[in-house]
Amino acid sequence: MELVNSTRMVAGYTLGMESDGRESLVVVVKGTFRFPSEQGARLQLDEEQLALVTSDAFFGSPGASAPRYEVDFAPRKRSCDILLNGHAYAPGGRPCERVTVGVGIGDWSKSFAAVGDRVWFTSGGPRSTSPVPFSQMPLSYDHAFGGTDQRHEDPRQHAAFMPNPSGRGFHKHLVREWLDGTPLPNTEEIGNEVRRPDDVRYRPMSFGALGRHWEPRYRYAGTYDDLWREKVFPFLPSDFDARYYQAAPADQQVSLPVGERSVVLLNLTPEGRREFVVPHFEAPIHVFPKRGEREDLLAPLDTLLIEPDERRVTLTWRVARPLKRDLFEIGKVLVGRKGKEWWQQQERLAFPIPVVMEPMLAAQAEASGSG
Repeated sequence: MELVNSTRMVAGYTLGMESDGRESLVVVVKGTFRFPSEQGARLQLDEEQLALVTSDAFFGSPGASAPRYEVDFAPRKRSCDILLNGHAYAPGGRPCERVTVGVGIGDWSKSFAAVGDRVWFTSGGPRSTSPVPFSQMPLSYDHAFGGTDQRHEDPRQHAAFMPNPSGRGFHKHLVREWLDGTPLPNTEEIGNEVRRPDDVRYRPMSFGALGRHWEPRYRYAGTYDDLWREKVFPFLPSDFDARYYQAAPADQQVSLPVGERSVVLLNLTPEGRREFVVPHFEAPIHVFPKRGEREDLLAPLDTLLIEPDERRVTLTWRVARPLKRDLFEIGKVLVGRKGKEWWQQQERLAFPIPVVMEPMLAAQAEASGSG
């Protein structure tokens, strides 16, 4: 299959699988944009386009730290993921103990508190030290409430805060030697300060992607038991839920389609407040089957990643086209738009290209043989 990319962005394709075992052609388009120089202006397409991510990337050890980037080839997304990787900045650059950070996109918004470094101590019961003033603070899930408690000699007593096992501040056992001096989270809900290390009702606060094995995401992956192994493998289980493909938490998913939106960032850049507009782009995708008529599809925007420290935004569009048999039934895929001459040429081209056999005259056969 040939993929023709007529955009200034990057594009790629892969095979997706449905729960009934059918395969689909998944086409992904990703554009890298830079912040405009003027407040409130539209994003500008960057001359340097980031490559498609082909494997999950993390802030630290893979699987034991928060995801930084998730693979771009999710088969589908039913909602648009809004993600942000960055830092909190103290207003005016003056160190402070606590600051509110927030993102607003259209009529959607989310905010929480970024807090300076603190540690637990057990004198008089579990308590927290006062926050250390900061000028800049990471906002990944590694710095949000959560973590694992594996200090007990009996493995059956180990525990993990499954909404965010890569975080900090959570402890099941309030043993002084295990608790004193360990860090609290640097983010928390506004009006719901973290006061106890064993309280599992706190929500981990970040704008980043959730780990695939975290709660509740892993529950959408379905059931992989002996019955599945014997009768369904290698296909997806019947209870697989496509929500598993959503990298953002539920409160960072917005309905499709996503049109032009104004974006406001609060205390996520040194200037304090940053505004820009995400323009509405259509991602036309044309599929040319080897047999049958051309199919004109439109890929929706389903992932929006903001990286204020790099002054960039990446937008990702995708479409899934079910296959009747396999990928070989597709001859060509065009991403974007082409001029009139290109389309005229495609209309004259048939798949498969016919081979015309004509009898060779005797004189031509002799000339060919002598050559």
